[in-house]
Amino acid sequence: RTRNEKSKKLTTSSTIKCVIEYVFDGSRMRCHVTDSELGDLQYANFTLLLGGVSCPRFGNTRVDPPTAPEPHCEEARQFVELRLLQRELTITLHGTDKSGICAVGTVHHPKGSIAVELLKNGLAKMSEWSVRLIETPNVPALRIAENGAKRTNLKVWKDYAPQQLHGDAEIVGTVIEVVTGDTLSILPTGQAYDSESALKKVSLASIRAPRVGNERMQRPDEDYAHECKERLRLLCVGKQVKVCINYERDIPMGENTEKRQFGTVSVGKRDDVGEVLVTEGLATTQRHRDDDPKSSRYDELVAAESAAKIAKKGLHSEKEYKRGAINDLSDPRKAKAYSESLMRAKTMKAIVEFCFNGARMRMWIPSENCHITFSPDCLRCPQSSPSPGSRAVNAKAAEPFGDESKRHARLTVLQRSVEISCSGVSKGGVITGTLFVGQGGQRRNYGLELVAAGLATVDQRKMDWGEAPKDLVDAQLAAQANKIGIWSLEQQATTTFTSAKSVGKTKEESKTVQLSEIVSGSHFYYRVVGDEAAKTMDESMRIFTENNGTTGATCDVRPGKVIAALFDDSSGKAWYRAKVVERGDKGRVRVLFVDHGNTASVPIATHLRPLDMTLGTDRVPAVAKEAMLALTLTRSLNEDDGMEAAQTLQSMAWGKDLTARVHCDLEGKLQVSLLLDGDDTSINETLVAEGLAPVGQTPVVG
Repeated sequence: RTRNEKSKKLTTSSTIKCVIEYVFDGSRMRCHVTDSELGDLQYANFTLLLGGVSCPRFGNTRVDPPTAPEPHCEEARQFVELRLLQRELTITLHGTDKSGICAVGTVHHPKGSIAVELLKNGLAKMSEWSVRLIETPNVPALRIAENGAKRTNLKVWKDYAPQQLHGDAEIVGTVIEVVTGDTLSILPTGQAYDSESALKKVSLASIRAPRVGNERMQRPDEDYAHECKERLRLLCVGKQVKVCINYERDIPMGENTEKRQFGTVSVGKRDDVGEVLVTEGLATTQRHRDDDPKSSRYDELVAAESAAKIAKKGLHSEKEYKRGAINDLSDPRKAKAYSESLMRAKTMKAIVEFCFNGARMRMWIPSENCHITFSPDCLRCPQSSPSPGSRAVNAKAAEPFGDESKRHARLTVLQRSVEISCSGVSKGGVITGTLFVGQGGQRRNYGLELVAAGLATVDQRKMDWGEAPKDLVDAQLAAQANKIGIWSLEQQATTTFTSAKSVGKTKEESKTVQLSEIVSGSHFYYRVVGDEAAKTMDESMRIFTENNGTTGATCDVRPGKVIAALFDDSSGKAWYRAKVVERGDKGRVRVLFVDHGNTASVPIATHLRPLDMTLGTDRVPAVAKEAMLALTLTRSLNEDDGMEAAQTLQSMAWGKDLTARVHCDLEGKLQVSLLLDGDDTSINETLVAEGLAPVGQTPVVG
């Protein structure tokens, strides 16, 4: 037991007396123990490596092929022999090398440290693995001595030249995004953010942050990856920073490489945000090779990591890492189920994690522990370009001012703490509401700001229904009047009506009709009363059914193809003309019965067959005509008001002879006014008067 205790003394930070018996090279020597306190270990011999330094090595003639000596190896050995050989000196031991054979320590000469003198005279380089064993206060002297030899190109540094930077040696700017736990995107001061290339991507020098996983590659998150990125976000995003570039490296990015700058980032009173991460145990220092460039504050980073290890913080903790699951509400079903609780919560704090475009973003709500896709209500943003590195196939081209709108969102709200008030959810699972940015007197409505800048438009349907807030409408009118952003485009200034709609001239005429199908309160199909073509087609399809029976047959089911489809109207199965709308799952297709207007999902194998050529719609046009109530807008059947409007139309018009005044053809749908016999008030007016439909815009007929 006594021997073990004494042996332990040789591998701890203890001070012993030894005689330097032999010098192998400038940083490696054999020591003879003369310290009487070590008992039977007195007079023992061991090999000592000077801590923190590495001198040129001698060659080895016994290996094949023999290795040549390194330059200045003899000079370094003589330098040490002259000062230490055969002297009894005090040695502080710090530990051992990887093999456990050689001790690592510091030799105390009466006139100073031999390691510092070797570095100062250019006879050694710092050894990064052994410098970590030395007490932190003793490291700066070594670093200063080495830097002095580098500047004067002494001895081993004869051919040394600092790395030539391709970019600026110093960057001052605003942090736009925290890309990872150790990488930032910075907009330099005075630089216009007119493209993504204006941003400078900078990584923290000599810092290794835990990596966020990749679902596509089935790579899980490393421990504390999210905590590290979140801490860096709180320190930097939206703030003015100063970056001193220390070195550059080529980073592989797929098939290409990217020249990445590594530097020390200071913000406010913090000289190095990397040191903050290391101190809190959220990141570690990089293990550099001796000749690699490194952070100008590398020794402080190593000291901070040692302190974090002692305190067992974060990555150095012995406790098992656990991160609670976050509820992902990007799935439409989950979003709709959870939306009621979000609306009841009223104003909530949220953090914008990603911007899809100027008015659509992914957020994290800490109080609800969920991720949502959020969009300011009543806004429509132009399509932006795909994100760099996106693998989207057949991605849509950017619309005018789409990229400008997205850049505004990245500059204003990305990774910022915002306030949201939820008011609804779309069919696609997007939570809608109001978004506020800034605090105190700087607090403002982001959606209003976007519209006023001409980077988004107010949803026309919301305006038609009178649901768009007045301040948004006023902001859009002001942007239109001043021709700002989107409204500076010539084609947008001519009319507020969507130019893509095709309006055909049609001579106004009146017909007696009966409704055959109601799609919504303002959308329906009708058949002309007394139409001979309708009678002929009904008789032709009756004969077709008698001749072919009700057995299906192989046919072409491409969308748009007109075929015969089986339908049972409670009087028995019969064949009717139908157009394929879309293919469904499990061998089914959705078809539109062109002579009646109703749709159905039918099995391909048993309910379809080819139609005789004489019965095609090119020979006999569809009997049912698709129409809309002119200047009348109603909601879909999925909404209460829409269902009530459809029920009102049905109660007033179904099964009755109506007078239809056809005004025009809009996108293939006839715009009509429906009147009951002997009534001067149209059904259109009745729906508007009862508050079930607002008046739509008058289309410009070209």
